[in-house]
Amino acid sequence: MRYFFLVLLGACSYGILSTFIKFAYGEGFTVDEVNGCQVFLGSLFIWIPTLLFKRERVPLKQVLVLLMAGIPTGLTGLFYYTSLQYTPASLSIVLLFQFTWIGILLDSLLRRSWPSKDKLFSLALLLAGTAMAGGVGGEGLGLKQLTTAGLVFGLLSAMTYALFILGSGRAALCVNPLMRSSIISTGSMLTVFVIYPPKFFTDGTLFDGLLVWGFLLAFFGVLIPILFFSIGIPKIGAAMGSILGAVELPMAVFMSSVVLGETVTPVQWTGVAVILVGIALPEVSRKRLAQRAANAK
Repeated sequence: MRYFFLVLLGACSYGILSTFIKFAYGEGFTVDEVNGCQVFLGSLFIWIPTLLFKRERVPLKQVLVLLMAGIPTGLTGLFYYTSLQYTPASLSIVLLFQFTWIGILLDSLLRRSWPSKDKLFSLALLLAGTAMAGGVGGEGLGLKQLTTAGLVFGLLSAMTYALFILGSGRAALCVNPLMRSSIISTGSMLTVFVIYPPKFFTDGTLFDGLLVWGFLLAFFGVLIPILFFSIGIPKIGAAMGSILGAVELPMAVFMSSVVLGETVTPVQWTGVAVILVGIALPEVSRKRLAQRAANAK
């Protein structure tokens, strides 16, 4: 349960990001500035305690593996933010949340075993709930507004997010979770900087309001999820991690309603409830099986 809740909290922290991003965009900051500052400060936040408390020698091969594991993390934000330029936010969110079935599929292929019935049923609930809850901001799910570019970048963000979850549960597990998180976050930062060179270091933007939003986005978008996923997903598995990751959307809907004051329809709230049921179902089934096994003994 401890690892279950760590992954759940990591996914919840991702759901908070959309609110902060909207505030940052409202102040005139751009995608490259917001995303670049986020990954830079996030990497810094993780490295400080790592160097103070958990320094260890990591073989070069393991370092390279973890740096590679950080690439999907950096690409997810870039693909998702790009999809928002071509497609309404509601559709972009629905496309991103295809990571649930993609993650379960990839994990099944690697394990060479078919997902259990409770996970498949949970996945069906997640997809149905996502379609219902996806109209954040009242834009609805008008498929006529879906462009080719929006579809491609939205699905790419889903693929890279699924790869991030998969990598968190498999890459260099012999390395301390704090050190693993530090190297993964560095890989994410380098990926973003290659695509968007960090001009905010030299043009004065960093200390002209960007630092505040970068701090919040780094804490909730890099430090918490990467660290918690690195600790929790190796224990619960990538398939379960993909299911728990779906809590990001309910959190985004909640923040949009409470903080931004956006209208959330009864259908959307119903979708949120369906997603939460889908998330809880595998854990409830696991407890029942454990109880039956205990009673049998």
